[in-house]
Amino acid sequence: MAGAGKRRQAKARDTVPGPTQQEGNPTTTQDFPAQGPPQYDGPSDAPINLPVRTTAAAAGWAAPESRTDPARDEPLITLATDVNRKLELPAAAYNLDNIYAIPTDLIRRPKDYNSTGKEITVRVNSFNIQAWPQKRIHQYDILIGSGVEKRALVKKIWNSKTVQSKISKSWLFDGNRIAWSLDNKPGEVVFTVDLDAESGTIPREGRENKHRVIIKQTTQVNLEVIQAYLSGKISFDKFVLEAINFMDHLMRQWPSEQLIGIKRSFFGRGEDYERVGLGGGCEVIGGVYQSIRACHGGRLGVNIDVSNCAFWTEMTVLLAAQQVVKSPTVGDMQYKLRLQLVQPHHDGGQPKYVTSEAFNQLRRLRKLRIFAPHRGNENVDKQWIIDHFDQRNSREYTFPCKNKETGEVTETSLYDYFYKKYSIALRHPLLPVVVTTKKGVAFPMEIVWVVKNQRFPFKLDENQTATMIKFAVTRPEQRIKTIERGLSMLKWKEDPYLANYGMKIDPNMVQTKARLLPNPSVQFSGGVVNPGTTGRWDLKGRKFLLPNPVPLRSWGVILYPGKYQTNKAGAENFMREFIKVLLGHGMSIENKTPLVMEGPLDPAQGVTHLWQAVGAAFNLRPQLLIFLVADKAAYHYSRIKKSCDCRYGVMSQVMQGSHVARGQAQYMSNVAMKINAKLGGTTSRVALKSLSGHFQVPSIVIGADVSHPSIGVVNQPSMAAMSVSMDKYAARYAAACSSNGERVEIISQENIKKMLMPMLKRWIETVGGGSPPQHVYYFRDGVSEGQYQHVLQLEVAQMRAAFASVLPQWKASFQPKFIVTIASKRHHIRIFPKAGDRAAADRNGNPFPGTLVERDVTHPFEYDFYLNSHSAIQGTARPVHYHVLLDEAGLKPNNFQNMVYEQCYQYMRSTTPVSLHPAVYYAHLASNRARCHEDVHQAVGPRTGIDAGKGPNRIQGRKPPMPSSLLPTEAGPLLPINTSGGLQLDMWYI
Repeated sequence: MAGAGKRRQAKARDTVPGPTQQEGNPTTTQDFPAQGPPQYDGPSDAPINLPVRTTAAAAGWAAPESRTDPARDEPLITLATDVNRKLELPAAAYNLDNIYAIPTDLIRRPKDYNSTGKEITVRVNSFNIQAWPQKRIHQYDILIGSGVEKRALVKKIWNSKTVQSKISKSWLFDGNRIAWSLDNKPGEVVFTVDLDAESGTIPREGRENKHRVIIKQTTQVNLEVIQAYLSGKISFDKFVLEAINFMDHLMRQWPSEQLIGIKRSFFGRGEDYERVGLGGGCEVIGGVYQSIRACHGGRLGVNIDVSNCAFWTEMTVLLAAQQVVKSPTVGDMQYKLRLQLVQPHHDGGQPKYVTSEAFNQLRRLRKLRIFAPHRGNENVDKQWIIDHFDQRNSREYTFPCKNKETGEVTETSLYDYFYKKYSIALRHPLLPVVVTTKKGVAFPMEIVWVVKNQRFPFKLDENQTATMIKFAVTRPEQRIKTIERGLSMLKWKEDPYLANYGMKIDPNMVQTKARLLPNPSVQFSGGVVNPGTTGRWDLKGRKFLLPNPVPLRSWGVILYPGKYQTNKAGAENFMREFIKVLLGHGMSIENKTPLVMEGPLDPAQGVTHLWQAVGAAFNLRPQLLIFLVADKAAYHYSRIKKSCDCRYGVMSQVMQGSHVARGQAQYMSNVAMKINAKLGGTTSRVALKSLSGHFQVPSIVIGADVSHPSIGVVNQPSMAAMSVSMDKYAARYAAACSSNGERVEIISQENIKKMLMPMLKRWIETVGGGSPPQHVYYFRDGVSEGQYQHVLQLEVAQMRAAFASVLPQWKASFQPKFIVTIASKRHHIRIFPKAGDRAAADRNGNPFPGTLVERDVTHPFEYDFYLNSHSAIQGTARPVHYHVLLDEAGLKPNNFQNMVYEQCYQYMRSTTPVSLHPAVYYAHLASNRARCHEDVHQAVGPRTGIDAGKGPNRIQGRKPPMPSSLLPTEAGPLLPINTSGGLQLDMWYI
């Protein structure tokens, strides 16, 4: 790819017109025309044409006018909303993309707010914009070179003396194609920037570093349309988009020049900012998140929050490589990086040498910028980019070296070069050589350093993640201080661009009126618990609301070998105590002596052995298989679940040997909740005032989620899952899963039909008594505002079709009423009760469960709210953002919002209310479990966890060669769940 970038730059330079080709002034510079300003008659209708990497065929709709990007082979679609991907746009903005023939209109906020519970006052981390520019803003189209230059080159050209001499310091530039200014310079100006001349560099023969620049005024931005939109006088149109896009860039211009900008976050460059090492060559830096957004009450707000990001640590490449390959010493790393002799297992060919896994890990360092501060170096500030590591060491790596005095060229090793030229005797000459993208430039590892403040783009491992969480998790009081420190980084009062354009922001957090909803009581068998505002209750001495309907008769336990403090005798003792706990919670167990056996090393073989042994011992199909494993190895877990779910169709429970050895009562009760749910029981439910439960009419609750592979993992599909309530209280849920293409968020029509219809039929047979539901509550997780229209136009439409196909006799006369809600935790809004307000906050300063925010930081007029339904164990509580897209039932906020909150108390495996509606939570569990059902050979290796994609056989600690026929090529269907035991319609995923 580096070569492609060079070719594009070369092509751009070659296309700069010479004096004989230039239109207009033969000096290759054309000044702005001197004519007067054009008559202003409103915002321009001219479209903003920016290249988008989406093909019409891939998108699945008729494309707007497309054009060919010279750097790519396929036609591109221009989407209006891609003008600024860092901008937080409302859902209505995406109608401008004209993807659907009929625009998607979301419902308006009900006139009445929630009136239950009590009113409280809280702060939210949003800051109101008090004044915005009143002057006329002129927008310009910028074309640098051929339009496909890299961002770094575009930035360099824009900051050149030639360009800056043509404009004033108040100009804003988005780094791509658009600029804004208070200066009125109508018409078009064309000139050439010679970077070599500006830097005093001698041009390379035939490679002049000249670039054509075109600046053309295209429109005038009318900021009055923002207020008209916020007050509801106009809908969100392209003029509002232009205005908010300008406001966002105005907010970002000064921080982008002073700090490191990554998406909507900014991080400090110097050592004064908080940094903590994560290991593996990287560190975490604390920064600030900033996003401008339209808010309830007819105002614009700026959402400011904490942001943390991993960066490469400034260190020698030698030390970075040592940490990447996890070697305690240089000698150990040298051993790991050597070539390995591989004996072929399949084709009977000759043994061959291949690069080691550790050497392949060095690829993580590719594209890093490095510098060489060794003594004698005249270019200490010069930077290079790592292209690759050469297997040859410094003694073996040679190059033609020219003697400047004699002109003689001799083949010299890298080791000898540094010794003769700089008097540096390399300490580790047997390590691989660092080869840069600059032709003919290579370095020993110990000589060069990693340039600091380069983002670490890889998924963190388990230890790094734990350190990151420890760094990031702070209680509300500390988070407020960190947000205030972020404001000091942004320096709004010192921002020259804000001052120049007349924009002012209130430095104080927004205070809003919220509601503390009344908490429900929790119903167990024979008793009711009122958790109050604590959001917690205890299982001790309590029986499950509904025990497993079929007594447990045929079940067994297998003990896998491993290094933990238990054995077969210990497992038997644990099971005796565990059975007492199960019975104490009211579960029905006829056979109190399950089979306990030791298993083989291979997890799948262990499942087979236990299945056969239990069936033979009790002469009955196994109902439950329990597995005691050595550690948290995801690969081990995945193969157990794959065999149990897909091969045998039997409920399974995996326990860690360390927990078994400790045998704590709380752990046993937690596992008991899961086992009871899997076997058809119900832990508890909300104590309801009426027999009809939460719903006034027969209702079904459906949750959906799509999980995607980890960052950097390829050849793995996204996993879609849907959960469906299976009782009239929406306490028990069935779930189904399916592969959904590669990183595709919207669930396909085929998958919705395949997953939903069997569960819908079961609901009609059991819960509905032969009749369909009248209300359908659909909770969808994981979609952004830009995908709301897809949910309504595709997923909901396909669900309606599924209902009609299940009950064709109702097709003409019956249409269930849909209530469609997006549930999201991917936002930066936090709720902070007033300091010392014990009526609204717990002892850590977090809001009580049931805290509801409907004003001031919500959408100007669409129906959304923030609900904090859980009690945060650590850190600052993150509320869930619920956005109601469709409400055909016309539910009042008192009914709907309280229903959502109360059902969070019905999560089957918890003694606290959860932060997210259980339907979504269950769908999330099922989509993650779907990874275990992939139809791939075990030799492919882990498909989940931190080792996903690394290859096979964690158990034996090696990676044997694998025939290419076993590698997955595309997203095929998952292995079906074995239905012989009815597993697919129970809570198999929990």
